[in-house]
Amino acid sequence: MNLQHERMLTLCESLNLPFVAQAYPVAAQDAAQQETPYSDFLEGLLKAETAGRNVRKQSMLTRLAGFPAIKTLDDFDYEFAQGVKRSQIEELAGLGFVERNENVVLIGPSGVGKTHLAIALGYRAAQAGIKTRFTTAADLLLTLVTAYTQNQLKSVMHRAINSYRLLVIDEIGYLPMNREQANLFFQVIAARYEGQFDCYQQLAVRPMGCHFRTGRHSHRCATGSAAASRAHRADSWRELSPQTSV
Repeated sequence: MNLQHERMLTLCESLNLPFVAQAYPVAAQDAAQQETPYSDFLEGLLKAETAGRNVRKQSMLTRLAGFPAIKTLDDFDYEFAQGVKRSQIEELAGLGFVERNENVVLIGPSGVGKTHLAIALGYRAAQAGIKTRFTTAADLLLTLVTAYTQNQLKSVMHRAINSYRLLVIDEIGYLPMNREQANLFFQVIAARYEGQFDCYQQLAVRPMGCHFRTGRHSHRCATGSAAASRAHRADSWRELSPQTSV
């Protein structure tokens, strides 16, 4: 390592350019051999920094999302889940529903791939730089009930809702709720509908039993809460193929 290389490393460290520091030795050698113009050499280093930061961001967002496992859309078995329309999934994979502030509900019996699709879409969002959170209805409800009993519901709601642009809630239909629990749960739904915390959309995954329909918002969960009523009126849910097995 020569003195100039040492100075470059020091400068990169002070400017927080770790990937430029990594790419510089090989890039400098290649530029000298190929007589690369200075502007192309500099552009190559900046591209290396940008690419490295994107990979680091994707890794961080994937960790923060809390996925129980990494599932991808490429791994989904359409032959097994024959009710799933590939065209619908491919359209969702473009993440336009995020930009349009829409919600997606996956409905179907147990074991047909709803969780796989939810994780895969959430993972696709994280890879696209969208801050995502995966949770189950049981874990979310436990957090809400604990916060309520400790008089910290407002702050926990803010963290649980406002911190993520995409919220994935799994296994909603498996969870029995009493009136108080349902009220807490639907406060999350209503808050995301009404934008109380500048939230955007929710990807909810549940089996048959508790479902919503765009515009009508029929449901089979008796809550009696004002928050639930507001959620029913909100016209932002989008149902994914309600007649299929997902």
